[in-house]
Amino acid sequence: MSNSIQNRYDFVLLFDVKDGNPNGDPDAGNLPRIDPETGHGLVTDVCIKRKVRNFVQLEKDCSVPYDIYVKEKAVLGRAHIKAFNELGIQLGEEFTSSITKDVYEWFEENGTPPGITVEADDENGLFSITVAADADKKEIKEWVKEIKPSKVTKDAINTVLRGANSRRPTGDEVQRGRAKMCEDYFDIRTFGGVLSLKSAPNCGQVRGPVQLTFARSVDQIVPLEHSITRMAVATEAEAEKQQGDNRTMGRKFAVPYALYCCHGFVSAPLAAQTGFNEDDLELLWQAIVNMFEHDRSAARGLMSSRKLFVFKHDSKMGNVPAHKLFDLIDIQRAKDSTGPARSFKDYEVHVGVVPDGVTLQEKL
Repeated sequence: MSNSIQNRYDFVLLFDVKDGNPNGDPDAGNLPRIDPETGHGLVTDVCIKRKVRNFVQLEKDCSVPYDIYVKEKAVLGRAHIKAFNELGIQLGEEFTSSITKDVYEWFEENGTPPGITVEADDENGLFSITVAADADKKEIKEWVKEIKPSKVTKDAINTVLRGANSRRPTGDEVQRGRAKMCEDYFDIRTFGGVLSLKSAPNCGQVRGPVQLTFARSVDQIVPLEHSITRMAVATEAEAEKQQGDNRTMGRKFAVPYALYCCHGFVSAPLAAQTGFNEDDLELLWQAIVNMFEHDRSAARGLMSSRKLFVFKHDSKMGNVPAHKLFDLIDIQRAKDSTGPARSFKDYEVHVGVVPDGVTLQEKL
């Protein structure tokens, strides 16, 4: 990766929601998250990172070096194995065991798990099963769970899995694996990640140069609960219970309107460690500005990025504490606004005098 960033950045993102649930809490029946002491709404940092990841995934189609590590239905360990394979680092040795003719014929008819092969020595009447050095044991176990082979066949697979001589990467190999993961995955070199999984080759830990805070609503929110009706049922039993009416009731939660403020940070020294560069930075701004445009759903209502203020320092380490820059963004109710806020026009955003050594970039 080239064009490493030479400046520290701090930024303020304003986004809003209208008649939607910006970030439901599964521990509270999917109610919009709220600070119980103040009544202000909350949106977690991981929720915003998820939307950034989703935008980059759509924009770059998971192509290297913009692949996404934490994506929907991903098996994280596979990315670790792929990285070590591409680096030519052997993490084990293949193992072979004998099997009966019946087991061999079963594999011939039903196929073999990924990373496992079977062979027949017809002249001597011998049959064997072999697991590759780079086989993903978790993937093999998932295959067994799905196919449901006989006990004898399953025992044969378990025998070679137990005999496979897998090993954990050494210190230098861990660092090479870490560097490869940062090189290939945008979200790792951006947000960092814990890559020391017990069930996968160890790639260490990555401190990401880009970090976000929880977003907090400017004013208190009042989540509303709506009853909704479905004019159909899912099963015959439900239809019989409804006696032909076939209506079911549900609940839906929404915030009438709220403006949220999120703070973010970009560290140049940490960016140098992960390879996060100027191209990645521009993609990050693009994702933050457009992330809600490709995250539409009835549950989300109307969500929009409204303002993105970026403070660019003249140095890598920074010239002004972040909190002093954030205090320059003053959000007040508009003078002609009465009653509860119901649109962004109900607010006025003012920016104070930016100190020397810092440049303000208004991206939105």
